[in-house]
Amino acid sequence: MVMRDRLVLFDIDGTLVDTGGAGLAALRRAARQLHGGDGPALNLAGATDSALAREVLAHFEVQVSEVELRRFYESYLYYLDEHLGSGAYAGLVFEGVRELLEALREAGATMGLLTGNLARGAEIKMTHFGLAEYFGFGAFGDDHHDRNELGRVALARAEAASGVAFAGRATVVVGDTPRDVDCGRAIGAVTLGVATGRFSAAELASYGADMVAENFGEVAGILEDLRAVFRRNGV
Repeated sequence: MVMRDRLVLFDIDGTLVDTGGAGLAALRRAARQLHGGDGPALNLAGATDSALAREVLAHFEVQVSEVELRRFYESYLYYLDEHLGSGAYAGLVFEGVRELLEALREAGATMGLLTGNLARGAEIKMTHFGLAEYFGFGAFGDDHHDRNELGRVALARAEAASGVAFAGRATVVVGDTPRDVDCGRAIGAVTLGVATGRFSAAELASYGADMVAENFGEVAGILEDLRAVFRRNGV
């Protein structure tokens, strides 16, 4: 399947990889280091790191400012890198991910990240799990705290990287949460929900994902489904 002039944007956590809890542990350690406690219960599914940082600051009644956010980011990123490098967290790349990325690259697709991770956090994770070579650009949690604002950033960076102005109907947003589906819908993209996180394929379909998959184990089937969707979209 040729996918030139097609853009595929991937979420990270719960979609490409599972860090084994290293990310949440790093958030907690940053909160303890800077504010003396673990902070509030956090819903990580599809959240941006900048929104999570704001929740932590609000919990400790700290005024949100660029200075306070930067302090929290630096502490969190330090611990994230330490945790992943320590080998104490049983993280993994999900089944079929490498095969799918290879197939998309061979087909000529442009690939990027569309994630709530901070840019540096995404770099740490993708480097640790050996996936960085597939992604030359992305939109990240420090670009905006609202996940639905990140799609437009990703489209602009995709055009800058490739020279192609991608239409929404020629773009696929891949993720494991309803927030990923909403984010894709905000730019008129095709949405592929994958049930590798906490949401089932049926739940993702009920939230409006255009396509769903249990996992990336059937790469050929996923590519065929994408071709069918693009054909229906006239691209």
